[in-house]
Amino acid sequence: MDYGYIFRREHPLCRRNRAVWERCRAAYSGGSEYIRQALVRHVSEIEIEFEERLARACYFNYPRKIARLITQFALSSPPERRGADRDIEEDFSRTGLRASEVMCQFSTLLNVYGTAFLAVEMPAFSGAVTLERREKEKLRPYARALSPLAVPDYAVGEDGRLLWAIVEENTLSSADPFLPPRELRRRRLWTRKDWQLFELESASGQVRLVAAADHKLGAVPIVRAQEPDGFGLAANHWFEDVVRISDAILNNESEAQMNIIKQMFGLLVISESFARRADNRKDERASGGEKFSHVLARSAALWESNDEKGVSRYIAPTGVETAQIREENAMLKREMFDVVGLAIQKENAVAQTAESKAWDYQNVRQFLACRVELLEQLETACWKMMRLYDPSLQVPEIAYNRDFAVVDLRGSIDGLLALGQLSDIPAYRGLVTRAAVGLLDKYQKIPPETRDAVIAELGKGGVNDATFRTE
Repeated sequence: MDYGYIFRREHPLCRRNRAVWERCRAAYSGGSEYIRQALVRHVSEIEIEFEERLARACYFNYPRKIARLITQFALSSPPERRGADRDIEEDFSRTGLRASEVMCQFSTLLNVYGTAFLAVEMPAFSGAVTLERREKEKLRPYARALSPLAVPDYAVGEDGRLLWAIVEENTLSSADPFLPPRELRRRRLWTRKDWQLFELESASGQVRLVAAADHKLGAVPIVRAQEPDGFGLAANHWFEDVVRISDAILNNESEAQMNIIKQMFGLLVISESFARRADNRKDERASGGEKFSHVLARSAALWESNDEKGVSRYIAPTGVETAQIREENAMLKREMFDVVGLAIQKENAVAQTAESKAWDYQNVRQFLACRVELLEQLETACWKMMRLYDPSLQVPEIAYNRDFAVVDLRGSIDGLLALGQLSDIPAYRGLVTRAAVGLLDKYQKIPPETRDAVIAELGKGGVNDATFRTE
């Protein structure tokens, strides 16, 4: 059997988007390596100039900020997981990451690529499992967030579930400190009944089957997600546009930096007659005589003919160009956040109207509400997949926060105090007090059991007349 085909397989979606995904990953990573990749050399720019500009360039990593900002907003309040196994919730990845942290990773992958995966696995073991052994060896299901580059191919059945999937598992073998580390290129094929692990020998190029086992789950233990308004509509993902706008800001900022340098170190202009006389004397001199550049570049001298000014001088940008570039970058930044759906504070002195603020907040709330809806569904599917490994495991009731209103704490408190003075009816004052509990929950998260206990007490009508006093 030709196992080598396993390493050549690639899903059409992955093949079509691999270059874009790798560029998005590089933009998220940032650093000097990405600056070298994204900085554009001018047609008339000589190598030495470009190398200087490359060395001076700095990258404002807006792609990472946007990808993380969406995740931080969406998971600013930890989800409620009623009935969740505490050990699994606290070590969801079997490497020390909590469930919320794994979902943060998954959310960021979804932001960057538009599609992502959650792989649910179980440690291999044999023999009877006691409670002590289970705790000591952590014999419980766990989940890992995977990028689409780590799942190069898969197939979906007529029932809408995965038929099979291939997962990249490249590792570095360095168990022996006296031997150099060895890179292992591996791919694991998951089906609905078993898995097979293949390894590619780097020296010979041969592929061999190194392990296989039945899992008897009746399903491929991988949860797949796509943003419905991206690849779900056969459209490119919005993060690619973010990267392109960010690249434009990078290149513009690099030009602004060089303009500042040129203001400090101007460009020399000399008369052509002087340059030609010096050039003619060059042959008569020994090595090391005067040399004048004939290359048109920002770092070389310019020549003027005799009928022009004929006066040697330095010229430099006026500073207006730099201000225009910075203004252009500010506009690009605003448009970039607007394209994503994130409102940013107005940078001019004109006060934003209440209607405009409400629209911006609503825009952000709707964007985040759609995201947490997807995360909630996927985490629930992940817990259900874990239950296939361990039928005794309870699938928790998961509830993600959907209230992303920006709270004006002082204004809200003043409003509640005013409402509390309208009536002394206990039922009415109880409603106002419940609103105060909700406000406090926005300001500082209240544990679900504490909130339930407080609301239960309020339901008994235990609200005294001193609950709201303005003095």
